[in-house]
Amino acid sequence: MEALALRLSQLDSHAEGAIRVVMFYDTLTRRRVDLPVLARASAGPAECVTGIRLHGTGEVIRMSPDGTKAPVPAPPASTSAPITLDDEEIGTAWLERPGPPTLLDDMLLDRLAITAAAVVERYGPARTTMADPALLELVIGADTDEAARARALRLLGFPATSPVRVTAVSSPAPLTETAAAICPDRLVKAATVAGTGVILSATVDVSAVPAGIRAGFGTPGHPGRSWREARTALRFTTAREPVVRYDSLGALALLADIPPEAAQGNADVLAVGRLAGTAEDLETLDAYCAAGSLRRAAEILHLHHTSVARRLEQISRCLGFDVTQPAGLIRARVGLTVYLLGEAQQAHGSAA
Repeated sequence: MEALALRLSQLDSHAEGAIRVVMFYDTLTRRRVDLPVLARASAGPAECVTGIRLHGTGEVIRMSPDGTKAPVPAPPASTSAPITLDDEEIGTAWLERPGPPTLLDDMLLDRLAITAAAVVERYGPARTTMADPALLELVIGADTDEAARARALRLLGFPATSPVRVTAVSSPAPLTETAAAICPDRLVKAATVAGTGVILSATVDVSAVPAGIRAGFGTPGHPGRSWREARTALRFTTAREPVVRYDSLGALALLADIPPEAAQGNADVLAVGRLAGTAEDLETLDAYCAAGSLRRAAEILHLHHTSVARRLEQISRCLGFDVTQPAGLIRARVGLTVYLLGEAQQAHGSAA
Protein backbone atom coordinates (compact mmCIF):
# COMPACT_ATOMS: atom_id res chain seq x y z
CA MET A 1 0.00 0.00 0.00
CA GLU A 2 2.83 2.40 0.89
CA ALA A 3 4.64 1.64 -2.38
CA LEU A 4 1.44 2.32 -4.35
CA ALA A 5 0.91 5.57 -2.50
CA LEU A 6 4.48 6.62 -3.23
CA ARG A 7 4.10 5.92 -6.96
CA LEU A 8 0.80 7.80 -7.14
CA SER A 9 2.26 10.79 -5.32
CA GLN A 10 4.90 11.13 -8.01
CA LEU A 11 2.46 11.13 -10.93
CA ASP A 12 0.70 14.52 -11.01
CA SER A 13 -1.16 17.09 -8.96
CA HIS A 14 -4.19 14.81 -8.70
CA ALA A 15 -2.25 12.03 -6.98
CA GLU A 16 -3.44 13.05 -3.52
CA GLY A 17 -7.05 12.55 -4.57
CA ALA A 18 -6.19 9.24 -6.18
CA ILE A 19 -4.49 8.05 -3.02
CA ARG A 20 -7.57 8.97 -0.99
CA VAL A 21 -9.75 6.96 -3.38
CA VAL A 22 -7.51 3.88 -3.07
CA MET A 23 -7.40 4.15 0.72
CA PHE A 24 -11.17 4.68 0.87
CA TYR A 25 -11.91 1.44 -0.97
CA ASP A 26 -9.23 -0.48 0.89
CA THR A 27 -11.04 0.50 4.08
CA LEU A 28 -14.40 -0.64 2.70
CA THR A 29 -12.85 -3.97 1.72
CA ARG A 30 -11.45 -4.50 5.21
CA ARG A 31 -14.86 -3.70 6.72
CA ARG A 32 -16.46 -6.41 4.54
CA VAL A 33 -19.34 -4.25 3.37
CA ASP A 34 -22.12 -5.63 1.17
CA LEU A 35 -23.13 -4.19 -2.22
CA PRO A 36 -25.81 -1.72 -0.98
CA VAL A 37 -23.40 -0.31 1.59
CA LEU A 38 -20.66 -0.14 -1.05
CA ALA A 39 -22.89 1.81 -3.45
CA ARG A 40 -24.09 4.12 -0.68
CA ALA A 41 -20.56 4.77 0.53
CA SER A 42 -19.35 5.47 -3.02
CA ALA A 43 -22.09 7.98 -3.80
CA GLY A 44 -20.84 10.32 -1.07
CA PRO A 45 -17.32 11.04 -2.36
CA ALA A 46 -18.55 10.79 -5.95
CA GLU A 47 -21.16 13.48 -5.22
CA CYS A 48 -23.58 11.86 -7.65
CA VAL A 49 -25.77 8.77 -7.97
CA THR A 50 -23.72 5.56 -8.00
CA GLY A 51 -25.03 2.32 -9.48
CA ILE A 52 -24.16 -1.39 -9.43
CA ARG A 53 -25.80 -4.08 -11.54
CA LEU A 54 -25.12 -7.82 -11.45
CA HIS A 55 -25.82 -9.65 -14.71
CA GLY A 56 -26.49 -13.02 -13.09
CA THR A 57 -29.30 -11.89 -10.78
CA GLY A 58 -30.40 -8.71 -12.53
CA GLU A 59 -30.02 -6.89 -9.19
CA VAL A 60 -29.66 -3.13 -9.62
CA ILE A 61 -28.53 -0.86 -6.78
CA ARG A 62 -28.58 2.95 -7.19
CA MET A 63 -27.70 5.25 -4.32
CA SER A 64 -27.79 9.03 -4.02
CA PRO A 65 -25.11 11.09 -2.28
CA ASP A 66 -27.50 11.65 0.65
CA GLY A 67 -27.46 7.89 1.34
CA THR A 68 -30.95 7.11 0.06
CA LYS A 69 -32.06 5.04 -2.90
CA ALA A 70 -31.91 7.05 -6.12
CA PRO A 71 -35.22 7.93 -7.77
CA VAL A 72 -36.39 6.24 -10.96
CA PRO A 73 -36.27 6.33 -13.90
CA ALA A 74 -32.50 6.38 -14.04
CA PRO A 75 -30.75 8.79 -16.42
CA PRO A 76 -27.99 7.46 -18.71
CA ALA A 77 -24.71 6.67 -16.99
CA SER A 78 -22.06 9.33 -17.41
CA THR A 79 -19.23 6.83 -16.82
CA SER A 80 -19.24 3.06 -16.37
CA ALA A 81 -16.85 0.18 -15.73
CA PRO A 82 -17.23 -3.62 -15.91
CA ILE A 83 -17.18 -5.72 -12.74
CA THR A 84 -14.96 -8.72 -13.47
CA LEU A 85 -14.53 -11.89 -11.47
CA ASP A 86 -12.44 -14.89 -12.60
CA ASP A 87 -11.97 -13.28 -16.03
CA GLU A 88 -15.76 -13.05 -16.52
CA GLU A 89 -17.75 -9.82 -16.64
CA ILE A 90 -20.40 -10.33 -13.97
CA GLY A 91 -21.79 -6.81 -13.75
CA THR A 92 -21.39 -3.10 -14.26
CA ALA A 93 -20.66 -0.13 -12.00
CA TRP A 94 -21.50 3.40 -13.08
CA LEU A 95 -21.88 7.03 -12.12
CA GLU A 96 -24.85 9.23 -13.02
CA ARG A 97 -23.12 12.61 -13.02
CA PRO A 98 -25.31 15.39 -14.48
CA GLY A 99 -22.29 17.41 -15.58
CA PRO A 100 -18.96 16.49 -17.19
CA PRO A 101 -16.88 13.73 -15.52
CA THR A 102 -14.34 14.76 -12.92
CA LEU A 103 -10.67 13.85 -13.10
CA LEU A 104 -11.10 11.12 -10.49
CA ASP A 105 -14.19 9.44 -11.93
CA ASP A 106 -12.21 6.74 -13.75
CA MET A 107 -10.14 5.98 -10.66
CA LEU A 108 -13.22 5.86 -8.44
CA LEU A 109 -15.09 3.56 -10.81
CA ASP A 110 -12.10 1.27 -11.20
CA ARG A 111 -11.79 0.82 -7.45
CA LEU A 112 -15.58 0.48 -7.07
CA ALA A 113 -15.63 -2.33 -9.65
CA ILE A 114 -12.70 -4.13 -8.01
CA THR A 115 -14.31 -3.88 -4.57
CA ALA A 116 -17.70 -5.01 -5.91
CA ALA A 117 -16.06 -8.11 -7.41
CA ALA A 118 -14.47 -8.86 -4.04
CA VAL A 119 -17.86 -8.52 -2.33
CA VAL A 120 -19.48 -10.89 -4.84
CA GLU A 121 -16.71 -13.42 -4.37
CA ARG A 122 -17.04 -13.22 -0.59
CA TYR A 123 -20.82 -13.27 -0.19
CA GLY A 124 -21.88 -14.80 -3.49
CA PRO A 125 -24.97 -12.68 -4.31
CA ALA A 126 -24.33 -13.52 -7.96
CA ARG A 127 -22.37 -16.57 -8.98
CA THR A 128 -20.30 -16.49 -12.11
CA THR A 129 -21.70 -18.25 -15.14
CA MET A 130 -18.66 -20.27 -16.20
CA ALA A 131 -18.28 -23.55 -14.34
CA ASP A 132 -15.52 -26.08 -13.85
CA PRO A 133 -15.85 -28.34 -16.94
CA ALA A 134 -15.02 -31.38 -14.81
CA LEU A 135 -18.00 -30.69 -12.55
CA LEU A 136 -20.29 -30.15 -15.51
CA GLU A 137 -19.11 -33.40 -17.09
CA LEU A 138 -20.01 -35.22 -13.88
CA VAL A 139 -23.50 -33.72 -13.98
CA ILE A 140 -24.24 -34.63 -17.62
CA GLY A 141 -22.24 -37.87 -17.85
CA ALA A 142 -24.20 -40.98 -18.82
CA ASP A 143 -22.09 -43.21 -16.56
CA THR A 144 -21.80 -40.89 -13.57
CA ASP A 145 -22.66 -42.38 -10.20
CA GLU A 146 -25.87 -40.71 -8.99
CA ALA A 147 -24.30 -39.76 -5.66
CA ALA A 148 -21.42 -38.06 -7.48
CA ARG A 149 -23.88 -36.35 -9.82
CA ALA A 150 -25.84 -35.00 -6.85
CA ARG A 151 -22.66 -33.68 -5.22
CA ALA A 152 -21.60 -31.98 -8.47
CA LEU A 153 -25.03 -30.36 -8.81
CA ARG A 154 -24.82 -29.02 -5.26
CA LEU A 155 -21.33 -27.63 -5.88
CA LEU A 156 -22.68 -25.84 -8.95
CA GLY A 157 -25.50 -24.35 -6.87
CA PHE A 158 -28.41 -26.53 -8.04
CA PRO A 159 -30.61 -28.56 -5.66
CA ALA A 160 -29.83 -32.19 -6.40
CA THR A 161 -33.53 -33.13 -6.41
CA SER A 162 -34.72 -30.38 -8.77
CA PRO A 163 -34.97 -31.04 -12.53
CA VAL A 164 -32.47 -29.20 -14.69
CA ARG A 165 -32.33 -28.53 -18.41
CA VAL A 166 -29.27 -28.81 -20.61
CA THR A 167 -28.63 -26.70 -23.70
CA ALA A 168 -25.96 -27.60 -26.26
CA VAL A 169 -24.47 -24.63 -28.10
CA SER A 170 -22.27 -24.21 -31.14
CA SER A 171 -21.20 -20.61 -31.58
CA PRO A 172 -18.16 -18.37 -32.05
CA ALA A 173 -19.64 -15.96 -29.50
CA PRO A 174 -18.70 -16.18 -25.80
CA LEU A 175 -20.74 -18.85 -24.02
CA THR A 176 -21.52 -16.44 -21.19
CA GLU A 177 -23.46 -14.17 -23.56
CA THR A 178 -25.71 -17.00 -24.71
CA ALA A 179 -26.22 -18.24 -21.15
CA ALA A 180 -27.18 -14.77 -19.93
CA ALA A 181 -29.58 -14.31 -22.86
CA ILE A 182 -31.53 -17.55 -22.43
CA CYS A 183 -31.38 -17.60 -18.61
CA PRO A 184 -31.87 -13.96 -17.54
CA ASP A 185 -31.79 -13.34 -13.79
CA ARG A 186 -31.57 -17.07 -13.04
CA LEU A 187 -28.91 -19.47 -11.83
CA VAL A 188 -27.04 -20.77 -14.86
CA LYS A 189 -23.74 -22.59 -15.32
CA ALA A 190 -21.83 -23.09 -18.54
CA ALA A 191 -18.64 -24.69 -19.80
CA THR A 192 -17.18 -26.11 -22.97
CA VAL A 193 -17.13 -29.90 -23.02
CA ALA A 194 -15.44 -31.75 -25.92
CA GLY A 195 -15.73 -28.68 -28.12
CA THR A 196 -19.44 -28.07 -27.50
CA GLY A 197 -20.88 -25.38 -25.23
CA VAL A 198 -22.96 -26.80 -22.38
CA ILE A 199 -25.43 -24.63 -20.47
CA LEU A 200 -27.07 -25.97 -17.32
CA SER A 201 -30.14 -24.24 -15.88
CA ALA A 202 -33.54 -24.87 -14.33
CA THR A 203 -35.46 -22.99 -17.01
CA VAL A 204 -34.61 -21.31 -20.31
CA ASP A 205 -36.10 -18.83 -22.74
CA VAL A 206 -35.78 -20.66 -26.06
CA SER A 207 -36.91 -17.58 -27.98
CA ALA A 208 -34.03 -15.50 -26.62
CA VAL A 209 -31.15 -17.30 -28.36
CA PRO A 210 -28.99 -14.56 -29.94
CA ALA A 211 -28.70 -14.38 -33.71
CA GLY A 212 -25.89 -16.38 -35.28
CA ILE A 213 -25.90 -19.05 -32.57
CA ARG A 214 -26.97 -22.67 -32.99
CA ALA A 215 -28.54 -24.24 -29.94
CA GLY A 216 -30.16 -27.57 -29.13
CA PHE A 217 -32.43 -27.82 -26.08
CA GLY A 218 -32.99 -30.94 -24.04
CA THR A 219 -36.11 -31.47 -21.96
CA PRO A 220 -36.14 -30.74 -18.20
CA GLY A 221 -35.40 -33.64 -15.90
CA HIS A 222 -32.40 -35.90 -15.46
CA PRO A 223 -29.30 -33.99 -16.64
CA GLY A 224 -27.73 -37.02 -18.31
CA ARG A 225 -30.80 -37.59 -20.46
CA SER A 226 -31.27 -33.87 -21.09
CA TRP A 227 -27.68 -33.63 -22.36
CA ARG A 228 -28.17 -36.51 -24.79
CA GLU A 229 -31.32 -34.83 -26.06
CA ALA A 230 -29.64 -31.41 -26.31
CA ARG A 231 -26.71 -32.64 -28.38
CA THR A 232 -29.10 -34.58 -30.62
CA ALA A 233 -31.18 -31.44 -31.12
CA LEU A 234 -28.00 -29.50 -31.90
CA ARG A 235 -27.24 -31.93 -34.74
CA PHE A 236 -30.62 -31.10 -36.30
CA THR A 237 -29.88 -27.35 -36.40
CA THR A 238 -29.19 -25.70 -39.76
CA ALA A 239 -28.53 -22.19 -41.00
CA ARG A 240 -32.26 -21.94 -41.75
CA GLU A 241 -33.28 -23.42 -38.39
CA PRO A 242 -30.51 -22.61 -35.87
CA VAL A 243 -32.56 -23.42 -32.75
CA VAL A 244 -34.11 -26.86 -32.21
CA ARG A 245 -35.93 -28.28 -29.19
CA TYR A 246 -35.62 -32.03 -28.76
CA ASP A 247 -39.30 -32.37 -27.87
CA SER A 248 -40.22 -30.81 -31.22
CA LEU A 249 -38.45 -33.54 -33.19
CA GLY A 250 -40.79 -36.41 -32.41
CA ALA A 251 -40.00 -39.49 -34.52
CA LEU A 252 -37.35 -37.53 -36.45
CA ALA A 253 -35.06 -37.93 -33.43
CA LEU A 254 -34.77 -41.63 -34.32
CA LEU A 255 -32.79 -40.68 -37.43
CA ALA A 256 -29.94 -39.52 -35.21
CA ASP A 257 -29.48 -43.10 -34.00
CA ILE A 258 -28.79 -44.52 -37.46
CA PRO A 259 -25.24 -45.99 -37.45
CA PRO A 260 -22.86 -43.86 -39.54
CA GLU A 261 -21.84 -46.82 -41.71
CA ALA A 262 -25.48 -47.51 -42.57
CA ALA A 263 -26.12 -43.87 -43.44
CA GLN A 264 -22.98 -43.55 -45.55
CA GLY A 265 -23.93 -46.62 -47.58
CA ASN A 266 -27.46 -45.49 -48.39
CA ALA A 267 -28.04 -44.48 -52.03
CA ASP A 268 -30.26 -41.47 -51.22
CA VAL A 269 -27.80 -40.11 -48.64
CA LEU A 270 -24.92 -40.57 -51.08
CA ALA A 271 -26.91 -38.73 -53.76
CA VAL A 272 -27.58 -35.82 -51.43
CA GLY A 273 -23.86 -35.75 -50.67
CA ARG A 274 -23.08 -35.36 -54.36
CA LEU A 275 -25.71 -32.64 -54.58
CA ALA A 276 -24.05 -30.81 -51.69
CA GLY A 277 -21.16 -29.97 -53.99
CA THR A 278 -23.40 -27.24 -55.40
CA ALA A 279 -24.53 -24.95 -52.57
CA GLU A 280 -27.37 -23.55 -54.65
CA ASP A 281 -28.89 -27.01 -55.21
CA LEU A 282 -28.56 -28.01 -51.56
CA GLU A 283 -30.18 -24.74 -50.45
CA THR A 284 -33.04 -25.27 -52.90
CA LEU A 285 -33.62 -28.85 -51.73
CA ASP A 286 -33.54 -27.75 -48.08
CA ALA A 287 -36.08 -24.97 -48.72
CA TYR A 288 -38.35 -27.28 -50.71
CA CYS A 289 -38.24 -30.02 -48.06
CA ALA A 290 -39.05 -27.46 -45.36
CA ALA A 291 -41.85 -25.79 -47.34
CA GLY A 292 -43.43 -28.85 -48.92
CA SER A 293 -44.52 -26.89 -52.00
CA LEU A 294 -42.85 -25.19 -54.92
CA ARG A 295 -44.39 -21.76 -54.37
CA ARG A 296 -43.61 -21.66 -50.65
CA ALA A 297 -40.03 -22.71 -51.42
CA ALA A 298 -39.84 -19.86 -53.93
CA GLU A 299 -40.90 -17.44 -51.17
CA ILE A 300 -38.20 -18.74 -48.85
CA LEU A 301 -35.55 -18.45 -51.56
CA HIS A 302 -36.87 -15.10 -52.86
CA LEU A 303 -37.05 -16.52 -56.40
CA HIS A 304 -39.72 -16.85 -59.04
CA HIS A 305 -41.47 -20.22 -58.85
CA THR A 306 -40.42 -21.09 -62.41
CA SER A 307 -36.76 -20.72 -61.40
CA VAL A 308 -37.33 -23.04 -58.46
CA ALA A 309 -39.11 -25.52 -60.72
CA ARG A 310 -36.10 -25.67 -63.04
CA ARG A 311 -33.79 -26.25 -60.10
CA LEU A 312 -35.99 -29.07 -58.78
CA GLU A 313 -35.92 -30.76 -62.16
CA GLN A 314 -32.13 -30.73 -62.08
CA ILE A 315 -32.11 -31.94 -58.45
CA SER A 316 -34.48 -34.79 -59.32
CA ARG A 317 -32.18 -35.94 -62.11
CA CYS A 318 -29.21 -35.86 -59.74
CA LEU A 319 -31.03 -37.81 -57.00
CA GLY A 320 -32.57 -40.30 -59.39
CA PHE A 321 -36.19 -39.74 -58.36
CA ASP A 322 -38.83 -37.00 -58.68
CA VAL A 323 -38.76 -34.88 -55.52
CA THR A 324 -42.03 -33.16 -56.48
CA GLN A 325 -43.96 -36.42 -56.01
CA PRO A 326 -45.17 -37.33 -52.47
CA ALA A 327 -42.95 -40.41 -52.17
CA GLY A 328 -39.99 -38.53 -53.65
CA LEU A 329 -40.44 -35.66 -51.19
CA ILE A 330 -40.36 -38.09 -48.26
CA ARG A 331 -37.19 -39.73 -49.61
CA ALA A 332 -35.60 -36.32 -50.15
CA ARG A 333 -36.46 -35.17 -46.63
CA VAL A 334 -35.08 -38.30 -44.99
CA GLY A 335 -31.97 -38.40 -47.18
CA LEU A 336 -31.23 -34.72 -46.61
CA THR A 337 -31.79 -34.99 -42.86
CA VAL A 338 -29.55 -38.04 -42.46
CA TYR A 339 -26.87 -36.41 -44.60
CA LEU A 340 -26.94 -33.22 -42.51
CA LEU A 341 -26.87 -35.25 -39.28
CA GLY A 342 -23.71 -36.94 -40.50
CA GLU A 343 -22.14 -33.59 -41.33
CA ALA A 344 -23.06 -32.30 -37.85
CA GLN A 345 -21.56 -35.43 -36.28
CA GLN A 346 -18.25 -34.74 -38.01
CA ALA A 347 -18.36 -31.03 -37.16
CA HIS A 348 -19.04 -31.51 -33.46
CA GLY A 349 -17.21 -34.78 -32.97
CA SER A 350 -18.19 -37.10 -30.18
CA ALA A 351 -19.95 -34.29 -28.32
CA ALA A 352 -22.66 -34.24 -30.95
